[in-house]
Amino acid sequence: MTRIRLGMVGGGRDAFIGSVHRIAARLDDQFELVAGALSSDPARAKESGQDLGLAADRTYGTYQEMAAAEASRSDGIQAVSVVTPNDTHAAIAKAFLERGIHVICDKPLAVSTQQAAELVRLARQTHRILAVTYNYTGYPMVRQAREMCRAGELGKVRLVHVEYLQDWLANRVELLGSKQAAWRTDPARAGVGGAIGDIGTHAYHLMRFITGLDVTELCAELTSFAEGRRLDDDARILLRLGSGARGMLWASQVATGNENELAIRVYGEQGGLTWRQSDANRLLHSPLDKPSRVITRGSRAAGEAAARVTRIPPGHPEGYLEAFATVYAEIARSIRAAQHAQPAAENVWYPDASDGLDGVRFVEAAVRSSAGHGKWVSLENSAA
Repeated sequence: MTRIRLGMVGGGRDAFIGSVHRIAARLDDQFELVAGALSSDPARAKESGQDLGLAADRTYGTYQEMAAAEASRSDGIQAVSVVTPNDTHAAIAKAFLERGIHVICDKPLAVSTQQAAELVRLARQTHRILAVTYNYTGYPMVRQAREMCRAGELGKVRLVHVEYLQDWLANRVELLGSKQAAWRTDPARAGVGGAIGDIGTHAYHLMRFITGLDVTELCAELTSFAEGRRLDDDARILLRLGSGARGMLWASQVATGNENELAIRVYGEQGGLTWRQSDANRLLHSPLDKPSRVITRGSRAAGEAAARVTRIPPGHPEGYLEAFATVYAEIARSIRAAQHAQPAAENVWYPDASDGLDGVRFVEAAVRSSAGHGKWVSLENSAA
């Protein structure tokens, strides 16, 4: 089986997320990076291509040049990874979809529901995959939690609490030369949401992925604690979910002492689940009126959904990069199915264009709610 020919836009020298995407794409030997427009600076793009061993004639100065050139080659790229700042995602994804190339886009899919909805329509029209890398869905124990919730092992879900806490923006590091902080705190580059868009959407998607519940309404308070910062660095949101469940979401980049704390708790009529990324290989299951048990990745207690994406025996930790790689592997399976005009297997899960659109709607609804002093906002009526 030949590897899928992959291109990349963004992710050049010193770009953290670009290297993560490249590692994830190669871990299961499904993709081969063959082309790139790795920086908006043509000289830096060329240098980055040399760093990665790309052919000089397939290292491009702009993504427009890359889309046109690769689409005309018999050995051109079959998929492209988009790992640029938020405000460029929509235009880049559109350029490659229109050329018949599958797109794997870092979140968010776009900076407005109008842009995101247009990309959803374009992906359907071109019959191309448009994936969004909500990568935390790749953890085996997240898949286990999803399987248990969907099978009704918790009974009817009543409560969900999800949080994603960081502290790297506790001070205004965007003024101290941090490139990553600079564009994430600039509404012209990041969009209308700060922490809510950067990490809150991950928490939101994780909650929906595990429980399968839609959010019908939300009440949000978004705060900028760092004086002078134009976008929120802390978000606290109350959620009303389908079937009558209630939820809470807290996303903060100023929660001092937290490096990357993503966690979720789900409580149903018959039991609860707790999962933390800091202990990602373990899932706590607490059945009602019975002793709690810990389900470990790779153990016989784990179900098929977790086993299918487990690579190594229990006791050897799998982490962030492996979870990211699972999303890429699932996308690869879907691309191969599409190449043969076959439907993807039912148990293949990856965040797609509709998930990307849903995330953008969530951010916009939270911003509207907060601007209205915590007014409840309906997501059901927020379609583009």
